[in-house]
Order: sequence, then structure tokens, then C-alpha cells
Amino acid sequence: MTTLEVLRTGPLALLEDLGRPGLAHVGVTRSGAADRRAHRLANRLVANPDDRATVEITLGGFAARVHGGDVDVAVTGADTDPAVSGVPFGNNSIHRARAGEVISLGAPHAGLRSYLAVRGGIAVDPVLGSRSYDTLSAIGPRPLRAGDILPVGRHAEGYPELDQAPVAAIADDLLELRVVPGPRDDWFTDPEALVHTDWVATDRSDRVGMRLAGRPLTYRWPDRQLPSEGTTRGAIQVPPNGHPVILGPDHPVTGGYPVIGVVTDADTDTVAQIRPGQTVRLHWTRPRIPAGSSTGW
Repeated sequence: MTTLEVLRTGPLALLEDLGRPGLAHVGVTRSGAADRRAHRLANRLVANPDDRATVEITLGGFAARVHGGDVDVAVTGADTDPAVSGVPFGNNSIHRARAGEVISLGAPHAGLRSYLAVRGGIAVDPVLGSRSYDTLSAIGPRPLRAGDILPVGRHAEGYPELDQAPVAAIADDLLELRVVPGPRDDWFTDPEALVHTDWVATDRSDRVGMRLAGRPLTYRWPDRQLPSEGTTRGAIQVPPNGHPVILGPDHPVTGGYPVIGVVTDADTDTVAQIRPGQTVRLHWTRPRIPAGSSTGW
């Protein structure tokens, strides 16, 4: 059997696939790859189905040795100058790693998360139908540690059709995100301030949510409380301090905080690559209907 022996993990390395849908009614969040677009591309480069597990690596620093046979690998997402035994092979491209060679990722030039795919996928045992690790509930295969042995699964008969995929570079300055008006935007005295403020991503961010700093939003009814409500990845909830939090793949329920808007599903992959200190600007994707309007939602 071909395996990968983890030598270094960097700040955080997790196994992720496309998550465990359909379990929210029993309190289990979908979880899955934070940047699904990069995860899918990594799998497609090595001719895997989209749902095969990849290694999600935060801020680079990962290394693993190949044992038992050769394997095709690809790295996508944040560009970490991936290499095999010290020889760079480039982001968004496929490379053959021989038995005994070491796959390594450096620090990313831009972006936050990289995805390492191997042909056949990482074939650890699934938990509740998924090989994803949920950092909030601790469901799924635990975070990787040096010395872990990762089995490589059997691959399909099809062979990779591309050597490299043309992908735009990850932005390292201002990022613009599309937002749908939320179900509780009437809870704010000036909900338009959400899209008229240049927000800054803070270092209080992870797979659960990304906190933004800027001119605080103000509750219309500061003495009222909402019950906890179900929510979704990309929802923008606002705690009493007025600083929005964009919920990530391992999000909880709202905790009683009103949701002023929701980042479009496609743009939540962009959120996964935002670094602390970057400026974030939000835009409505459709006109917001003011509270009390006869038009309604």
C-alpha cells in the first residue's frame, strides 16, 4: 500500500473533503474544505472525484514522505512553492512523487490555505460519512501530527488530462465580496453601513468564523434578544460589539446574534484565503428592501 508519512504539519494541517451534508437537524455542521474551489481543482488535477479527501494546510510548512510506491500529487490554493525532494513543481500542477521522496510546502506568498491532493485520495476511515475534521465539534479525523501515516486510496482508471491549470493569483490587498441581504438586517439602525465600510480581517479568525474590524454596526433594539437560529456558511452575524463575523465551514448556530447578510456561496471560497490585515469590502448582490416596506421579502 502506498502511504504518506507526515514529517511536518506547519501551523495546522487537516484532512478535508466536501463535508457531511444533511445532518444540521441533529446539530452536525457540514464542515469540509474551507476553499472548496481549490480542493476540487486539486482532485481534478490528479483525476480524483471531487469528494476525495485532501490535506488542507494553513500557512504552509507541511512535509510528507512517500512510502510503498509512486504517487501523483497536486497542490492548489495559496502558492507555497511546492516541491518534491527540493525540486519545485509549481502550484496548480501535477507531479509524480517517487517512493522515498519528500513532498514539501513553504510559506505562502499570498492567501492562507493550500490543498494537497494525491491520486486515489487520502483513505482514512470516514466519520458520519465524511473524512473532514470539524474544528468546533472535533468530529472527524483529528488534526495531523508528525509521524502520522496516511493511506492512499485506489485510483480510478482515468488519467489526469492536464499538467497545469491556469488559475488567477490570490489577491493580497483589497478583496471584494458579494452579499445577499440577511434575514435580520432590520435589527440595525443603519444596515447600509455594512457595505459602506472598509473592513479589516482580524487575527481572531479560523474555520469557525472570520472577525472583521471597522466602524461598529449599531443594534436598533439593544435590549432585545433573539433565540439561537440555524445558519449557513457565509452568514454575517453581528455580536453586541458591532463587529461582523463571517461564518466559516465549521460554524455553530447564531448564539442569538442577528444575521445582517450572507456572503454568496461562490465567494465563501474567497473568504477562506483572506489573511489577517487584509481589507474587505462588501457589496449587495440585489437591492435591500427596507424594513416596513410594503414590498416585503
